[in-house]
Amino acid sequence: MTATYCDAAPAHPIHGPYHDREYGFPSREDSVLFERLVLEINQAGLSWLTILNKRAAFRKAYREFDIDAVAGFGARDVKRLLGDAGIIRNRLKVEAAIENARRLQAIREAHGSFAAWLDRHHPLSKPQWVKLFKKTFRFTGGEIVGEFLMSLGYIGGAHVPRCPVYTQIVALDPPWRKARAVSQRSA
Repeated sequence: MTATYCDAAPAHPIHGPYHDREYGFPSREDSVLFERLVLEINQAGLSWLTILNKRAAFRKAYREFDIDAVAGFGARDVKRLLGDAGIIRNRLKVEAAIENARRLQAIREAHGSFAAWLDRHHPLSKPQWVKLFKKTFRFTGGEIVGEFLMSLGYIGGAHVPRCPVYTQIVALDPPWRKARAVSQRSA
């Protein structure tokens, strides 16, 4: 039997709280959704533990993931971020965060919120989500999109059914549960 995140994370001092209180839990807050997108982009090529260990520094560097504040970042901010050892100092990832904040401003203008935009497109298959994210955002490949959506309850799989957190998430009626109910009714 292969160990799952649900098996390994709960006893870990960093992974445990994330697993128990955030991973797979739906959120409607733009700052939470934007944070998760930025963190998933920055995780590419690195471990999730590295990102979780740097999370407080990311929050400070990206102004608590205030979309409007980050969208207003300019060359001086890029230089500041690239010099900040507390975060991932990768120009492509830094520039993607800033550009994605600008794109989220347009999404909010058209849809009211990032969550409303996600809801408007839900449910999609993972390949359809990836195509949509690649068209809409910068630095979003299959793994980044999949983990982003799973971590926020838009697609299932964050927790195994025997995990105590799974029951908590199901009680919140995450988007993946609604999609499953729709597909079962139409089958």
